[in-house]
Amino acid sequence: MTEQTAGRRVVTNMSLSLDGHYARPGDPRDMGWVMPYAVTDVARDHLTGLWEPATTALLGRVNAEGFLGFWPTVIGMEGADPRDEGFAKWLVDTDKVVLSSTLGEAPWERTTIVDKPAAEVVMDLKATEGGDILVLSSASVIKALLAADKVDRLAITIFPIFLGGGPRLFDDGLPTGQWALVSQAAGEHGTLALVYDRVR
Repeated sequence: MTEQTAGRRVVTNMSLSLDGHYARPGDPRDMGWVMPYAVTDVARDHLTGLWEPATTALLGRVNAEGFLGFWPTVIGMEGADPRDEGFAKWLVDTDKVVLSSTLGEAPWERTTIVDKPAAEVVMDLKATEGGDILVLSSASVIKALLAADKVDRLAITIFPIFLGGGPRLFDDGLPTGQWALVSQAAGEHGTLALVYDRVR
């Protein structure tokens, strides 16, 4: 039985290869391997189910630059999938917290730059009113939150590809704990969307 966390949930979302990596060896910014799978119905529906209850996006600087450089261009784009456009509008309109020790001020609207450990930031956010706090594919942030046992909902999309190496999301030494599967969906190209809640 999963405990309903009082107040706001910390929800993390990450895409993984079947052999357990979130990026290719040597080039963590190359997301080309993700693209054939990210545009499947199961992946789009998975992401929609995550952002709809969320009122804050939590991002690392690298991901913030990538996401906020790309997604706003989808709004009004001819032929854009309505789910992609919905996510893009949410990302622009929602409160964003970007973890960075190098950015002085935010180049994006509705964005706060914070130079503090991820676990501290989510504890501060959980003390405020709002919906879910959604961590979007920022591996360094998710890894820090997993290490501190601060993740309430773990969402993973698994793509049926071996990258043969590269960084892993789950490092040795994470706190032991149990997770409960709350949803699963399989789709085109063998894409698998899984959502787990932390059992406390």
